[in-house]
Amino acid sequence: MKPLDPRLLRRAKAARSFLVASVLIGIASGALIIVQAVLLAQGIAGAVLHGADVTGVAWALAAVVAGRAALLWLQEVVAQRAAAAVKSTLRRQVLEHALKLGPVWLSGERSSALTTLLTKGLDDLDPYFARYLPQLVLAATVPAGVVGWMATGDLIAAGTVVVTLPLIPIFMALIGWATQAHSRRRQQALGVLAHHFTDVVTGLPTLKLFGRAKAQEDAVRRVTDRHRVASMSSLRVAFLSSFALELLASISVALVAVGVGLRLIEGHLGLQTALMVLILAPEAYLPLRQVGMHFHASADGVAAGEEVFRVLETPLPERGERTDVPDLRSHTLQLFDVSVRYPGRSEPALEGFDLEVRPGEVVALTGASGAGKSTVLAVLLGFVVPERGVVVVGGSAADEFDPTVWRRQFAWVPQRPGLRMGTVADNVRLGNPTATDDAVRLALLAAGADLDLDKPVGERGQLLSGGQQRRVALARALITEAPVLLLDEPTAGLDADSEATVIATLRATGRTVLLVAHRPALIAAADRTVVVGNQELVPA
Repeated sequence: MKPLDPRLLRRAKAARSFLVASVLIGIASGALIIVQAVLLAQGIAGAVLHGADVTGVAWALAAVVAGRAALLWLQEVVAQRAAAAVKSTLRRQVLEHALKLGPVWLSGERSSALTTLLTKGLDDLDPYFARYLPQLVLAATVPAGVVGWMATGDLIAAGTVVVTLPLIPIFMALIGWATQAHSRRRQQALGVLAHHFTDVVTGLPTLKLFGRAKAQEDAVRRVTDRHRVASMSSLRVAFLSSFALELLASISVALVAVGVGLRLIEGHLGLQTALMVLILAPEAYLPLRQVGMHFHASADGVAAGEEVFRVLETPLPERGERTDVPDLRSHTLQLFDVSVRYPGRSEPALEGFDLEVRPGEVVALTGASGAGKSTVLAVLLGFVVPERGVVVVGGSAADEFDPTVWRRQFAWVPQRPGLRMGTVADNVRLGNPTATDDAVRLALLAAGADLDLDKPVGERGQLLSGGQQRRVALARALITEAPVLLLDEPTAGLDADSEATVIATLRATGRTVLLVAHRPALIAAADRTVVVGNQELVPA
């Protein structure tokens, strides 16, 4: 992200409102700084030179200090609320965009890294809004006002500030490039750590079974050490840069002070003017120094923002808008010359494939592993855009229809069914939220699953066996009203009796069924068998 990324303003309305409020608060703060300096100079000069009563000046100064404190409080409140609103907006946009990109795109992303980005990563935007952006506004407003007021009393001092002030942004830019590189490395290290830790925790039962759990301690320790080194490297750069900026600002203020002191001794400046200039000089450099300091504090949020915009700027596949999707209960589904090539792969996943599925027909897709059977289902669901070819129904191409409306015609059971935390009934009702307990129970029996409705499934279905997970997913598909069932190895992990029950159920539904099959009983139950890929590689 840039110092003030326009993409943030475009995608989050709260950021625009926050920026306007920050500019107004910054202008008011700059005015109060000047008033405070003038009052201090007037009070000190009056007391020293003339012994005047400074009670009125003291009360005015107290009011100015109270005003500055109130503005700081208001800035904090506005910043925190804006940060919360922007994070919520970006999280929603990333989730919606990821869902529109589909499972194929998600399969190329590390789910744990994406989860870390949407949680810890976006939380790092708090310092960006609460500290960095307000200070950036002050750096754009306060120095200009301070230098302009200094010029009314001492042009030489104002000229000295104008000459030395640009040195701070130059050094900030040089240090900022190094900081961004360190922050990116730290963000990547955090993503690797999250991904590796998630893999280890997910596979812990298998690792324990084969006695390999202890060996993973060293791997986790190595990844953690890389994250620790990256974090300490970022902190080292932050401390060194703060020291460099403080030193540069101190030297610049010293130059102004020496010049003012010499002119005061020579009688070219009055005491009140000299005091005003000396009080205002550090205030001209302070906002820029603070920007550099807060930039390091917000660097992690900036890196997370870059990753967020990488996801949001990933182009979506072209989608249709028609909602008049033909009812697949009475229309034939056809694929003509469909070819699919996944990014980063030289060989096509599917080449010149044709298919016709008539209403109420049970069709089995067979072929060697990797021949493209699951890809056929992904094309029908619109998860994959073919490189060549078209899906046709009722004389219209499927890509003309709105994806959400189109997918309502299908119920899909993938190779690895996704189950969420909750009970068996909760997961089955994902297919039909209004289904009664009796309907859920019938769907489970039809899928060959003799499970209690209140049985918890655990995270990702860990409390169920592989076969039980598949039966729950099949029940979820059966309880829908979709006219077409797309089933990827629906009886894997089932015994012969359960498989026979599932086959009888699929036949009894009267729906159109397109299933990926390797098991002989499932292939034999189909009305037709279609070979995907090289027929010579299909096992007998």
